[in-house]
Amino acid sequence: MEKKPFDFRDFFDFSTLMERTVGPFGAVILSLSAMVGSGIFVLPALAGKELYYASGGIEGSYAALWLAYIFSGLVVIPGAISKAELSSAMPTSGGAYVYIERTFGPLIGTISGLGLWASFMLKSAFALIGFSAYVISIEAILGINFDETAAKALAIVILIIVTWINIRGVKLLKKIQTPIIFFSVSTVILVAIAAFVNGTASSPNVPFDAALNVMSSSDGWIGLGSATAYVFLAYVGVVKIAAMAEDVVDPEQNLPIGMFYSLGIAMVLYAGIAYTLFSVFNGADLGIGSGGDVSTAPMYSLALEVGGTAVAFLVAILAILTMSGGGLTGLLGASKFPFAMSRDKLLHKELEDVHPIFETPHRSVYGTSLCMGSAIIFLDVATVAKLASGFMLMIFVAVNLCVIVLRRVEKEHTWYQPKYRLQSSRFVQYFGIISTITLLILMGEQAMIGAGFAIILGSILYLTYGKNHSTLTERPWTTFISKLKNIESELMKAVNAFNEADDENNNHLNLKQFTAAIRSLEWLPNEGEVIRDFFHRLDENNDGILDIDEFLIVIRTMTAQEE
Repeated sequence: MEKKPFDFRDFFDFSTLMERTVGPFGAVILSLSAMVGSGIFVLPALAGKELYYASGGIEGSYAALWLAYIFSGLVVIPGAISKAELSSAMPTSGGAYVYIERTFGPLIGTISGLGLWASFMLKSAFALIGFSAYVISIEAILGINFDETAAKALAIVILIIVTWINIRGVKLLKKIQTPIIFFSVSTVILVAIAAFVNGTASSPNVPFDAALNVMSSSDGWIGLGSATAYVFLAYVGVVKIAAMAEDVVDPEQNLPIGMFYSLGIAMVLYAGIAYTLFSVFNGADLGIGSGGDVSTAPMYSLALEVGGTAVAFLVAILAILTMSGGGLTGLLGASKFPFAMSRDKLLHKELEDVHPIFETPHRSVYGTSLCMGSAIIFLDVATVAKLASGFMLMIFVAVNLCVIVLRRVEKEHTWYQPKYRLQSSRFVQYFGIISTITLLILMGEQAMIGAGFAIILGSILYLTYGKNHSTLTERPWTTFISKLKNIESELMKAVNAFNEADDENNNHLNLKQFTAAIRSLEWLPNEGEVIRDFFHRLDENNDGILDIDEFLIVIRTMTAQEE
């Protein structure tokens, strides 16, 4: 009988190193919270303006926005299906970056990691910028005077709070997000229903007729395509949960649940609100086609019209909380990408450092937070929306390509064993690629600049750093085994060394603590890169943490196997 090659995965499931706390409901909530925010509270009037002008000023064309939301959701579906399959094969921090890097190599991985980080960061900044309009709308009620500068200052304060919560970990995040999302979605739905019940929606057929009118001309289709690309930003949070795969219980099952349920809810919600909004208001009421400023607080206007000041105030407060929550999950998702890239030695190793108490990638969180703050201060809401959409459209193309490539080579690359797979032709992925490229082109100059910037900067980062650091040149296994001549005595030494390095007494070691322990044991050459490579080979679930007791069990088993 042929002896099976040694594989850590035969003896130990490294996914248990970090406590998984997010179940199917939590996955839906986190995914939904990453979508329901600026996409509904800020985007509608801005996207209606995009549709109106891109179609050449077709009268009433903005009212067809509900159809753009549906089209955009349909374009997202192939990417969500592809990500569900990829995440079931690679349930690790970093989400799409990991899938792309493992499929296409470190250069494309660097570009994609940068693009993903930028898009998540910008979307989160968009949410924190966007809530300022709701603060301004209720300034009279609050008895304050809020201008744009004061609003951005408040956004920075919220960002500081959001950063603190992210350092504390995903458990606190879930507790905060669940009630906010429940009340926000419920209230928005009730306002929309009330608009039709009490007769506020006095033109219920206008949005439907506008859609037919827009689709009857080539200019209308161009405008509709441009608006579809614009609102794409509202949906990208559906795949954000994949970047937090290591926090999810049974990720192979619960990640697809989180994605598809939240996507379905969001599509109905977005289209329904857009339909309601333009059944109540014409474009001029929201600043579309009037030459004035376009409303960035359309839900406040709708709530005021439907239920009066009290209801409008409630909606404004929920909008502020929801978009703050969007910044919360956005920062969490965005910070995972520099962490994952550093782990693969495509960015400086300092970014893979894990907080000794909370076990979160705190350096990556702080760096991402600083960049979000810069975006809040220096960019306007419309620019941020287009740049973020441009980055994500590019990533969705790559994610769909990953599935096509990996399915064709899975016999040679046997590690690719997805537990979720849509049994269909590759038409889904091809549709996703063609449709997203089309939207990227239709979106225009700013989106193309955003995508191009990621390619250029990503290439520079790889050529100047990643290329010189990412290649593994030495396998430490032989050296390690040769040091274990007396397994029992060496294991006792290891127990003492590891416990001494465990400053927080939590039975976990991060890279710095592990390095100190290994150097004291003299098991490996005193070279940081060798020890670092060995740590990451043991840390198979890539969360930056090793459990001491279970690591020692693996060593004992491995040594027995060798003997």
